[in-house]
Amino acid sequence: MIFSEVLKNINDFVWGPVMLILLVGTGVFLMIRLKFRPLRNLGYALCQVFSKHSMKKSDNTDAGDISPFQSLMTALAATIGTGNIVGVATAMTLGGPGALFWMWISAIFGLATKYGESVLAVFYREKNSKGEMSGGPMFSIKNGFKVRWLGTILSIAFAVFAVIASFGIGNLTQINSISEAVLNTFSIPTWITGIVIAVLVGIVLLGGIKSIGNVSSKIVPFMAVFYAVGCLIIIIANVGNLPTGLGQIMESAFSSRSILGGVAGFTFATALRFGVARGVFSNEAGLGSAPIAAAAAKTDHPCRQGYINMTGTFFDTIIVCTLTGLAIACSGVLGTLAADGSLVTGASLTILAFDSTLGSLGSVIVTIGLILFAFSTILGWSYYGEKSLEFLIPSMKAKYIYRALFACAVFVGAITTLEIVWDFSDTANGLMAIPNLICLLVLSGVIVSQTKDFDDKFLQYEKRSRKKT
Repeated sequence: MIFSEVLKNINDFVWGPVMLILLVGTGVFLMIRLKFRPLRNLGYALCQVFSKHSMKKSDNTDAGDISPFQSLMTALAATIGTGNIVGVATAMTLGGPGALFWMWISAIFGLATKYGESVLAVFYREKNSKGEMSGGPMFSIKNGFKVRWLGTILSIAFAVFAVIASFGIGNLTQINSISEAVLNTFSIPTWITGIVIAVLVGIVLLGGIKSIGNVSSKIVPFMAVFYAVGCLIIIIANVGNLPTGLGQIMESAFSSRSILGGVAGFTFATALRFGVARGVFSNEAGLGSAPIAAAAAKTDHPCRQGYINMTGTFFDTIIVCTLTGLAIACSGVLGTLAADGSLVTGASLTILAFDSTLGSLGSVIVTIGLILFAFSTILGWSYYGEKSLEFLIPSMKAKYIYRALFACAVFVGAITTLEIVWDFSDTANGLMAIPNLICLLVLSGVIVSQTKDFDDKFLQYEKRSRKKT
């Protein structure tokens, strides 16, 4: 009990106001230094995601292991997870409807953060002994910092935290959500779910990043569209409540008083806190995880992949999280009390929103969405953890041991209630951000210079060419 309480206090501190200010503040700083290019060029970035250069690895002779599209899908696989279903509902329960508004704000500045860390990942990436690309904050820090001893300490710290987080937030907590959802909806024992998912994960991991990229490029678009359609059905069915729902979101975002009858005491402060915290937790902008996938992309310039990878924040928060939030707001279930008098929150609240319109079919849709989201997150984070371990121990034997342990951890997470793991892994996830944010601030000049170089060599010409056609 004492250990659990200490861990919870540490986690509250790590994800407290100082960390949230640093995360959002770094995004604001980079957005200003880049003269709002990430926001101004968002349309260009979205076009790049679906361009021939991005989609076709075989037609791309640039250095790298997987296509730019597969790189983005691998990052999205790890990013779009339980946070898009559970996290949004929790934020709106604890912070009020206005939490969704502050998720949007954090995502806007998160574009610059995700762009910057991806640019650095490609710029400072290296080839390993097998000829595969390795990159991410640990390599950016090691190769970019002039003070070598500081770079060594921070790069090792990031890699250690990333390995721990891969087993926690990227594995145990995800499979735990899958097994519980499958048990509650389909009455399938958790051990069966654990075995099935562990085997599937093991099969994919055997092929490394190319296999993960191939699977992610197929499962991520499908799962996103599947879940989005479900949310749109809920929103359209309750379209009459949409103006009221949007009104509550905006009022709660800036309100100094409680709304919705005072059930949860929603105020500006709580909306801001939980909106930013859950937003960052969901899109991972600033945590330094997504750039590890960006470094594997076949690209002709770091900034091209930077623009492509930053759209992950847009897809995750502005699209998927917004759909979940609007479905909850329109259905009128926010503030519902459970039988024991507590507020319904998390996945249960999202399921309640779907059930209110679709009946029992709603539970099935949310559960399937949760399974796909969590499974893809496990795959994405397996790559992050493996590359971080490779940085610490450059050995193929260590890599194979990691893959075996990671697959076994899937089964353990499915059959065990791991309350301590949630706080422990959440803390490790947050601690990753510290060396990454320092890296972004110290090397912000490199990001700016690379962006100017890309503007001169590619961006302006490509924009003019698109206008002519």
